[in-house]
Amino acid sequence: MIHLRGVSKAYLEAGRPRQVLDGVDLHIARGEFVCVMGRSGSGKSTLLNVLSGIDTPDAGQVLFDGCDLARLDDRARTLHRRRHLGFVFQFFNLVPTLSVAENVAMPLELNARADDTAVAAWLARVGLASRAASYPDMLSGGEQQRVAIARALVHAPALVLADEPTGNLDADTAEQVLALLLELCRDQGTTLLVASHSAEMARAADRVLLLDHGRLRVRTAP
Repeated sequence: MIHLRGVSKAYLEAGRPRQVLDGVDLHIARGEFVCVMGRSGSGKSTLLNVLSGIDTPDAGQVLFDGCDLARLDDRARTLHRRRHLGFVFQFFNLVPTLSVAENVAMPLELNARADDTAVAAWLARVGLASRAASYPDMLSGGEQQRVAIARALVHAPALVLADEPTGNLDADTAEQVLALLLELCRDQGTTLLVASHSAEMARAADRVLLLDHGRLRVRTAP
């Protein structure tokens, strides 16, 4: 489903270029769960941004079902994200002025597919049916992340990108959130790419890759 071919990306730091991605090649099959690991600052978030079309590579191709995202204009990449991608972030990124139900409904509304029944069903699936009218600041961290998972999946995206999705949770809550995210993605056949430091995440993944000095390689067991 996803092919990266020779993808490179550099940023200026103190007036000098820093190579974050260096000729990255990657293939992800439909329905696969891939975990990308690497030290802080290794470029994991940049990789996710390139995959989503938020950033464009300096060189190479980013193919999503054969469509090269790097060749699309800003509007087309935005529409691609709305229709085909879901996102889960470390710090939840819920809209504080919207209720739980309204946060989950956002992807459907952006795609002109408002559906209160679907929102209610997804809140039930993540165990938060009774919190539909609550606001994010009334929820625990684990509850907020479950809302974020429902929001990421409510519009049936082909790909979910998760950036340290358990990094702001305690160990027990992180384990529960990981299990829920994986179960729901497996149920829908959704492809999942996670950037993480978590050993538990790595153990659950179909494949673990290490981003090191701008290049991806298969992580070997210690």
